[in-house]
Amino acid sequence: MTAATAEPISDQRSFASSLIHRQLDYYPRTGARFFYLSIVVLGTITLYYELYVGGSVSTLILTYFGMTFKFYVLSLAIGNLLGAFGSLFAGLTDRYGRSNLVVFGLLFAAVFIEFILPLATNRYVFILEGFIVGIVEGICLVATPALIRDFSPQVGRATAMGFWTTGPVMGSLIVAVVGSITIPAVITSTHFWTHEYRICGVVGLVVFAIALLGLRELSPQLRDQLMVSLRDRALIEMRAKGLDIEKALKDHWKQLIKADILISALAVSVLLLVYYALVGFLVIYTGSIFGYSVNTSNNLAYWPWAFNAGAVILIGLLSDRLRVRKPFMIVGGVGAAVLIVLFLDQAKVGAHPAFVTMAVLLSVMLFFVGVAYTPWMASFTETVEHRNPAAIAAGLAIWGWVLRVVVFASFLFIPVVITTVTPIVNYGTAISTDLANYPPLAWAKTHPAVVALAQKDATLLAEAKTLAPEIAFVQGHPALIAQLSKYNSSDIPSKLLNTAIAAAGGGLKGLGVLTTMSSSQAQLKALQAAAPQLDSLKPYASELTALQNVPPNVSSFVQTFGPQVASALTKSPGQWRTWWWVCFGGAIFFLISVPLLRGRWRPRDAKRDEEEHEAMVQAEMAKLGMT
Repeated sequence: MTAATAEPISDQRSFASSLIHRQLDYYPRTGARFFYLSIVVLGTITLYYELYVGGSVSTLILTYFGMTFKFYVLSLAIGNLLGAFGSLFAGLTDRYGRSNLVVFGLLFAAVFIEFILPLATNRYVFILEGFIVGIVEGICLVATPALIRDFSPQVGRATAMGFWTTGPVMGSLIVAVVGSITIPAVITSTHFWTHEYRICGVVGLVVFAIALLGLRELSPQLRDQLMVSLRDRALIEMRAKGLDIEKALKDHWKQLIKADILISALAVSVLLLVYYALVGFLVIYTGSIFGYSVNTSNNLAYWPWAFNAGAVILIGLLSDRLRVRKPFMIVGGVGAAVLIVLFLDQAKVGAHPAFVTMAVLLSVMLFFVGVAYTPWMASFTETVEHRNPAAIAAGLAIWGWVLRVVVFASFLFIPVVITTVTPIVNYGTAISTDLANYPPLAWAKTHPAVVALAQKDATLLAEAKTLAPEIAFVQGHPALIAQLSKYNSSDIPSKLLNTAIAAAGGGLKGLGVLTTMSSSQAQLKALQAAAPQLDSLKPYASELTALQNVPPNVSSFVQTFGPQVASALTKSPGQWRTWWWVCFGGAIFFLISVPLLRGRWRPRDAKRDEEEHEAMVQAEMAKLGMT
């Protein structure tokens, strides 16, 4: 398509037609431009809210569908891989446009979240339906920042990208805030997870309606040019009249398969490993390591997401004001690396760090991630523009694909590194409840040797209880027992027999004791031999009796899964620390990659570049007779 065949729609189409044909044939004024940017940001926030909503009730989902942690994480990994190829598909928006993908992606995701996912009948249906949402988000991950770039010149790019970056961050924040408000402290049914999805779906439908009515995009002739500042607008519109789009898009993928594009995309992806781990598993992590409830974990989450949202906007403004990106990336990367180390140090066996401590560490860590990420987004798009301004969506598609593949790979490795979540999540709560409802089980947990000995000698204990009168007689009258042992039971002198009957309780009772003793010689000898170990159990007689009164199914459940949970609780902190060290390595790799991107280190050098560009624009406008 060339300028001669362009299809401008501004002020020329009916209302119904404008819902499909959204291209503008002029660069919008400031007010309209901010309006379109706001819709893009709002749509991005909503899409990420829909993508992340499951994280707020992840422990409920695992229990409700009977998923292991490994199954859950692998499903997330596959979802990210599918989203990666959705990102590549969105690279076609350089040729076919971006806004309709966003608008109808919002509709598709909202319908699934509101009406389809909550009705999932088993874990496989739930996961497959979740894949659809992941693919849509993967497409929009590319289309929305491409729209942000189209409507923002380079001198305001970091600010615009900062607002776009609030999409995933605000999506996470909304998940946490809504969860902390709507999830009760005590959940009576694991089916409650659908409640959060229903709320999210309603929000998605409302935002779809806003985007359907209001979102527009630039025509290819306008968006496929480099715009450094708003003063370039007149020149860009003049150039657009003669721009050959087919020529501009020729071999644009080949132009971008370069080290600076690929390595930079990989570097920011590994920097964000800690972010994606927290998005997907913060509720699981804090619940399994520190015993936080679902509600408390969501209360914790909204602090770091709020700080991250503030950082991406604040640093975007500062980066544009100072005209530099790289110093902010270095500060953010170093700060994130340091805070990751401080954060992982909290994961220790038996550790119970204060809620405030965890909130502060997470908030400062995510603040620094935001400091690094917003300038990187601006610098990356500027690096792509340097190679071909008409290939911005293709460049972002490469970034989106690399990001999703990295997340996919990380989610494959997490279950290998962390093997302890399933017993803690699936059985830990039930075992804690049983221990609280049946105190003898808690006592048994702290006296395993006593319980083991009692179980080993269960037959002897039962016999000791049955033969208690006989044992008491034997222990209380050793001299009399010695005399009786000289005779067979039928030959005992009457006087001695009467004395023995009286000592045993008299009458029929005493006679019964002697009769039982005569018929239970073998058992009494065994009990006498085991007397020392049976005596060691006497101080715990009441506790052991109470333990026998616990329902067999409860006792069996605790005995079967209790050791697994106890072992997992011991191993889990070390396993999580290993993964946080991997995230630390990601931050270091990001720092090494910073010099690959375009951009100045010093504000005065960036200011000089801007002045030289302005002089070039004025000269070219003069040639075109526009001054």
